[in-house]
Amino acid sequence: MRSLLFVPADRPDRFEKACGSGADAVIIDLEDAVAPQDKGAARASLASWLTPARNVLVRVNAPGSQWFADDMALARLPGVRGIVLPKAERVQDVSAVVQACVAGVVLPLIETARGIRDAEAIAGVPGVSHLVFGSIDLQLDLGILGDDDELLFFRSQLVLASRLARIAPPIDGVCTAIDDPERLRLDAQRARAFGFGGKLCIHPRQVQTVNQAFLPTADELRWARRVLSAAAESRGAAVRLDGQMIDRPVVLRAEAIVHAVEAQERL
Repeated sequence: MRSLLFVPADRPDRFEKACGSGADAVIIDLEDAVAPQDKGAARASLASWLTPARNVLVRVNAPGSQWFADDMALARLPGVRGIVLPKAERVQDVSAVVQACVAGVVLPLIETARGIRDAEAIAGVPGVSHLVFGSIDLQLDLGILGDDDELLFFRSQLVLASRLARIAPPIDGVCTAIDDPERLRLDAQRARAFGFGGKLCIHPRQVQTVNQAFLPTADELRWARRVLSAAAESRGAAVRLDGQMIDRPVVLRAEAIVHAVEAQERL
């Protein structure tokens, strides 16, 4: 789940294109992308499009909204691999969505102060696969200006909460610069460096850049293979490489890099 691509639920003409974009997951969005007066029609279009062969995530409207109950009816339909839950703040809400979803998978969007405070508890709900960082909404909630150093504390909170709950690394928020691939690349590389496992996308042209950013670089792969070769030759004894001691954490890091590349090659 390196790239998760949003598609407005009121644009069924884009659903198939999104599924063929190369994104690791497609999120059909009933919340922010759809105007209030269009939500009913968008929901009906999505329901008629879904089949077991179309494995998508659905972002419903927030708990407590007038659309939430009707949106959650989609969670029982085949083809819904999980629910993206906006404004996730309460463990009981997340648990209820898990129970209502046939797939039993929920990705809570952490995008409020309360959500950040209770991120560890939310991550620990059985059925939560990833925390998702709603960076833009969190900025609004806290009155923060900026998406770089201003949000580093909150990003680290989600990485820590995910690790403590023993779930997959979290998913970083969107980059709104659709026509600036260099900024997107830097955003995605920052997310990976902080321990995120993927990133939300808002346009198909962002997918390839995000996918590539979450793979080890050629230099990292060369380093990892040299480390593993040196470790194998030492047969468990302490060994130095490029002036640095190779110990078990270094070997495990090298193994993770090689395994990530090999897994991608098998796809």
